[in-house]
Amino acid sequence: MAGPVQPVLAGVVTALVGFASSFTVVLAGLRAAGASDAQAASGLLALCVASGLAAAWLGWRYRIPMSAAWSTPGAALLVATGPPPGGWRVAVGAFLVSGVLIVAAGLFPPLGRAVAAIPKPVAGAMLAGVLLPLCTAPVRALVELPVVAGPVVVAWLVLHRFARRWAVPGALVVAVAAIALTAPPAGLTGAALIPSVTLTAPAWNASALIGVALPLFLVTMAAQNVPGMAVLVGYGYRPPFGAALRTTGLASLLAAPAGGHAVNLAAITAALAAGPDAHPDPERRWIASVTAGAGLAVLGLGAGVATTLVAVAPPILIEAVAGLALLGALATALASAVTDPATREAAVVTFVVTASGVTLIGVGGAFWGLVAGCLMLLLFHRRPSAPPADAAPPADAAPPADAAPAAPADPSRSGRSDGYSSDGRSATPTARRTRPSATDPIRSAGT
Repeated sequence: MAGPVQPVLAGVVTALVGFASSFTVVLAGLRAAGASDAQAASGLLALCVASGLAAAWLGWRYRIPMSAAWSTPGAALLVATGPPPGGWRVAVGAFLVSGVLIVAAGLFPPLGRAVAAIPKPVAGAMLAGVLLPLCTAPVRALVELPVVAGPVVVAWLVLHRFARRWAVPGALVVAVAAIALTAPPAGLTGAALIPSVTLTAPAWNASALIGVALPLFLVTMAAQNVPGMAVLVGYGYRPPFGAALRTTGLASLLAAPAGGHAVNLAAITAALAAGPDAHPDPERRWIASVTAGAGLAVLGLGAGVATTLVAVAPPILIEAVAGLALLGALATALASAVTDPATREAAVVTFVVTASGVTLIGVGGAFWGLVAGCLMLLLFHRRPSAPPADAAPPADAAPPADAAPAAPADPSRSGRSDGYSSDGRSATPTARRTRPSATDPIRSAGT
């Protein structure tokens, strides 16, 4: 099926998996930030359309499968932070500031590199602390609603074993069936098939800027944009990082007044459009990301129905589905946090402070966790002692155990050249891909 149909089908799968796997996280985050059901539906619609437009533009413009999505870790951050002082209007103001910062990172490369320079253990620990409250929801749901939550968890386990990419969508289908059987009929009959856009005038205060806007920007960059870039570099592409940030930042600014929190490069579903399953020819995989963008925009029309289902369902059940969707991200974040023994204690402090959910002077735990972890690194960092000048390693010495692994190889790369122009596009029709760097995907990307 290596024809024009294959990348289109891959794009449809990417859109379906991306939407079904995490829209519950988005709705939970927006509602936690103070949005009404109508405002949350508007935010989900805005995110779908803005992400779809960004993905379609990036794929068509650069002929690289750059998928875009909403910030799932950013939505989890909103759940952990709760409503900011000043309510939903202040949250929308924080979304706008976060979008401005993403655009600034695309315009000024040193800012993007500064975010990427945050120690990975600290960034991973902060993300893990943000995700932990939602990831414990399936356990609490099994205790509080065993009859309803049990089939959801079982469906996730079975599909996770045999068809991993469909595990969360399958669990969602079971949850929807449970909601339809247990919810009062009056709650479902009033569902709006097409959501309306609800614009909100933004407001700002210092605590929301520090406690919501800045952590949202950092989480989106560290947990979505940088890993999304690494996926593309790993498959041999040289995507223009600056252009991607400018595009997704502008999409975030477009979505924010309607309730969307952040748009970014896809990380979780990026491989579905960029890998060999999308098309054997790497030069044709961009069709998959463009199709995924169009599909995601269309799926946004179901935001009203999705919001109604979430509204009539037991909150713990929706949080359980969202937690199942985030377990993989939590595992990755924890592994990144504790891998290096030299920074393990700082990472643990970051994780504990972030997961505590404390609020100090109106600023949430994610910011204080990042501050605590960085202070631990500054206070207790010890430079390794230099080896004696005459102690040269033997020629056959093995590489260190913590050496960066090689990026995933793509068998379809053979026989291709590595020419690029300054904007990240290839100098020749067959030269859009380059040998990846496992250590710094941003420097391996174009500008």
